[in-house]
Amino acid sequence: MVKRLLMVGLLVVCMASIASAVTVGKVTLPDSITIAGENLVLNGAGIREKRVVLVNVDIYAAGLYLKSKTTDAQAIIDADESMALKIQIISSLISSERFVEAAVVGFEEATGGNTASIQKEIDMFLSVFAEEIKPDDVFDIQYVKGVGTKVYKNGKAEPEVVVAGMPIKKALFGIWLAPRTEKAMQNLGKDLLGIAGK
Repeated sequence: MVKRLLMVGLLVVCMASIASAVTVGKVTLPDSITIAGENLVLNGAGIREKRVVLVNVDIYAAGLYLKSKTTDAQAIIDADESMALKIQIISSLISSERFVEAAVVGFEEATGGNTASIQKEIDMFLSVFAEEIKPDDVFDIQYVKGVGTKVYKNGKAEPEVVVAGMPIKKALFGIWLAPRTEKAMQNLGKDLLGIAGK
């Protein structure tokens, strides 16, 4: 009887952990996280793909966490409230240099080319990616109202950097949510908004 109860208990725990996570490709993302004492829910998740010799290669998985779900990209970009992006590297094709290059293009497109006023903040953010990037590296980009954008790497307790200001926050989340010229980023943006295929 005790053995049966233990088995049932173990099954319930396993089912609960499965229910509280979302799998994107081969990456499992939690369906909610807590930052600065606030619970955030997974708004959407997707894979950043790269076309390599006629084949789509999975580069990284990303999940967007908000206080409440929405499909309004501009509202998310403009909101002065806690939110987060979780990025897990999948492919060895993404190097530090390539990630930074892609982020620079993203900042340019998200701001309409008006990066001069936040260049110092952009440089602070990009400094996190100066070290070698490897498959399974996880970056947590968390905006906390009144504090700024914190970037954590591989679950460390302390952030690699804290970048203050709404302009950099808006540009940063705009990399994934603002209109982009590259189809792969357009698709990922839809996934993060939970509107893929709509």
